Amino acid sequence: MNRRRRTTVGLIAGLTLIFLAVLLVRTVRLRSAQVAPAFPAPVTVDGPAAAERLAALIRVPTISWGEVSKRDIGAFDRILQVLDDAFPRVRRQLPREVIAQWSLLYVWRGQRPELPPIILTSHLDVVPVDPATAAQWSHAPFDGTIADGAVWGRGAIDDKSGVAGLLEAVDALLASGFAPERTVYLAFGHNEEGAGDPSGAGAIAAMLAERGVANAWLMDEGGLISDQIQGVHQPVAFVGVAEKGLMTLEIAASATGGHASMPPAESAVGILARALDRLEHQPMPTRLDGATAAMFLTLAPDMTFPMRAAFANLDITRPLVLQMLAGKPQTNALIRTTTALTMLEGSPKANVLATRARAVANVRLLPGDTPESVESHVRRAVNDPRIELTRLGTPALASAVSASNTREFAVLSSAIRAVYPSVLVAPFLTMVATDSRQYGAVASQTYRFLPVHQDGALESIHGIDEHIRIDAYTQAIRVYATLIRELAGAR
Repeated sequence: MNRRRRTTVGLIAGLTLIFLAVLLVRTVRLRSAQVAPAFPAPVTVDGPAAAERLAALIRVPTISWGEVSKRDIGAFDRILQVLDDAFPRVRRQLPREVIAQWSLLYVWRGQRPELPPIILTSHLDVVPVDPATAAQWSHAPFDGTIADGAVWGRGAIDDKSGVAGLLEAVDALLASGFAPERTVYLAFGHNEEGAGDPSGAGAIAAMLAERGVANAWLMDEGGLISDQIQGVHQPVAFVGVAEKGLMTLEIAASATGGHASMPPAESAVGILARALDRLEHQPMPTRLDGATAAMFLTLAPDMTFPMRAAFANLDITRPLVLQMLAGKPQTNALIRTTTALTMLEGSPKANVLATRARAVANVRLLPGDTPESVESHVRRAVNDPRIELTRLGTPALASAVSASNTREFAVLSSAIRAVYPSVLVAPFLTMVATDSRQYGAVASQTYRFLPVHQDGALESIHGIDEHIRIDAYTQAIRVYATLIRELAGAR
């Protein structure tokens, strides 16, 4: 090797070492973003008694069917009485209003009403149980069975544990003599599962706005505590700081119908099928920003080395990180607007050519994307002027992104870690729609978190054998009590 070549090789090697050293220094300089745990609220939670009260709520089938005409009015009337019977101290000491016939608003007046209030929300309704799966449940879904250390039934996680858990926490704080400085509202809508019907939480929010409530701190259901995070050895509490938008898009093609014995060269079904195939192979572009970027950057200091290095050097590794995240459905949905094809229709009969074939896409919009940008992308992807696009219903834009560097977020984090000291807390982009979106006019900071740490909890939501362990439920109550004490207490 001649001298010039040796010099070049040496220079490249030196620059490579410097480059690697810079990456390493960036990685080791990362410091944990976790806050110190608070002291748990000094309240006593009787787990078995709390489980019985939650079971009583589950036994009332407050099902949202998507069609108001199918609502069991008697069940919704009955659950209001069940709540009064289960929490008599709360009923005596906190004014409660029934809004839009079945939604509830409890008001715990603060000693300093000029301070921005706190709104804690959950919902009273549940999704139906598919009759085809009812026999697969270990315990009947509306029996509220307590067995094997758990409460079983529809709503045990989503979201009657939120309703009862908040009331348990408030009841325990009332018993301890706690008096909040800030006013605390408990807002329980009756139709969160009702396909976007805003008449429950929306009516509560409208009433609060009329009364001048503004700049509230709000927490609704949302992320859980999970043990299964790649590259992180500790459990993670995912606090939603934003949620994706929702849009339903019909994709259709038309053609000449007729008898299937004499098919044309192209049919409506074939035109549509090719368009759908092109769309699936050309998804919306990926982005790593906003709530998702905040989540990974918060967790990066506590990740194992390869993942930590990747997120410490995103200005260099971003394309590789995006490729990795796009490889799994759970993380792919964090970095792009998704267009899931969920329904397909063609001819009503096997020997009849369809004059029109249609598919329905369930679109979940990242913050920053719009229905117009989605439609433009779909038109480019299918690349066929014969394809018709129609919005079904009214799209809901993604929510604003709430900050994760505020005192209030730190208080929430410290309350979680007071009960779960080994848990990491991270901001998160919530995939599904919650009632929190109804409160935009009254809440300046909105978070989405259900303080449950339980294997399989996420999978059981809307599924078979939904249940909550009594010990996990007890811990959730303690998180709520600690949060209320810390956030609403004197400062």
